[in-house]
Amino acid sequence: MAWNEPGGNPKDPWGGNNRGNNNRGNNGNNGGGGNQPPDLDQAIKELMNKLSGLFGGGNNNNGSGSQGSGGGSGMFAIAAVIFAIVLLFQSVYTLDEKEQGVVLRLGEYIKTEDPGLRFKIPFIDTVIPVTTTTIRSAEVRERMLTQDENIVEVEMNLQYQVFDPVAYSLRIARPEHTILVAGQSALRHEVGSMRMDAILTIGRVELASKIEQRLQEYLDRYQTGMRLTNVNIKDTRPPAPVSAAFDDVQKAKQDKERIINEAQAYANAVIPEARGRAQRLREDAEAYKQRVVVEAEGEAARFMSLYSEYRLAPKVMRERMYIDAISNVYNQATKVMVDVEGGNNMMYIPLDQLMKNMPQVQGSALSANDVSRLTDQVLQEVRTRQGSTNTTTTNTIRREGR
Repeated sequence: MAWNEPGGNPKDPWGGNNRGNNNRGNNGNNGGGGNQPPDLDQAIKELMNKLSGLFGGGNNNNGSGSQGSGGGSGMFAIAAVIFAIVLLFQSVYTLDEKEQGVVLRLGEYIKTEDPGLRFKIPFIDTVIPVTTTTIRSAEVRERMLTQDENIVEVEMNLQYQVFDPVAYSLRIARPEHTILVAGQSALRHEVGSMRMDAILTIGRVELASKIEQRLQEYLDRYQTGMRLTNVNIKDTRPPAPVSAAFDDVQKAKQDKERIINEAQAYANAVIPEARGRAQRLREDAEAYKQRVVVEAEGEAARFMSLYSEYRLAPKVMRERMYIDAISNVYNQATKVMVDVEGGNNMMYIPLDQLMKNMPQVQGSALSANDVSRLTDQVLQEVRTRQGSTNTTTTNTIRREGR
């Protein structure tokens, strides 16, 4: 049965049975007190009496005056305890290892606290925790004009770190928004000063470096307390409507570069060879020049020496020169006609010259039979020619006699 049902409940948490009895004793018109719900004011008063007893308040049985005094002191003690607890929680705070605390006293900057357990003046000091060791990131995506008046889309990632928590928390209202706006401004400035081909191909690293330098200048000028750690150009591409045409242009440029590289490779292979041949021809010509000059100088010197000797003994030198010239001629001739005064001419065939001019058989010398057979042929040829010569002479003489 519930405690508030008719008949009462001996385990009424509000003390309903006793209250009902007291009410019946005090007011006879209020019948059935055990069946009435507990009075809220009475319950609060009983709770205050119990708390007053715990904190040294007066007893309820001492009368109404002492009861009022004990309740007032109990309330004051409770309020003091609650206020002390609030002050304790407001005076102590903890900063993480990644944070630094900016302390403001009545809105004025006082100091910067390091990580750890710290204390402050409650309700007067305000602490702004700032994370200074974490690398933060921001994404920037823009469509803009290039120097050659083309449109390009650029996606950029900014990574930065807070190095001055005071400037970061007090000098700018929205740091994350500030770095985004400054990044967009730096990106537009650098993209507008470059050509589209460079941005889409080989100029992305240079573009990132220029953006990082310019954006850091902006952040320092605004006193944001932020330092860039990395600027990464994630993607650069033309707008979607012209993407197909741009791909065709890029393929044509790649073909152009490939053909240029092939031609350059061919030139690198041919030009050194041609230069080598030209250098060899120049060296051969120089050697020929030096040889001809030296030979001419030698011939001139020999002529001058012969001329000197000729002036001393002209007759002797003439005979000597004649003999040298005849010797040179005979050395190169294979047949010699000997004019005999008062007789028939005779042909002289030097066998030693014939032997030199005949080819060697498998690198070996002629045998004795070959020499004998060759000699017989030579003698037969001599006799034949002598006979024809005699016949010609006789016919000539006969014609003259007639």
